[in-house]
Amino acid sequence: MLNQLMSRLWCEEEGQDIAEYAVMLAVILVIVVGTIRLIGSNSNNVFSSVASAIQ
Repeated sequence: MLNQLMSRLWCEEEGQDIAEYAVMLAVILVIVVGTIRLIGSNSNNVFSSVASAIQ
């Protein structure tokens, strides 16, 4: 019985698919967060420059 369970767990690929999707999601989230941080800091500099020019 234990051998059957182990062989079934070893041959099933559903868990591998879920793990691959989780890794892809993590990579996409890192890219998105990095892009937002970069745009956020650049936009802050632009707004500060505009505010200084107005005063």
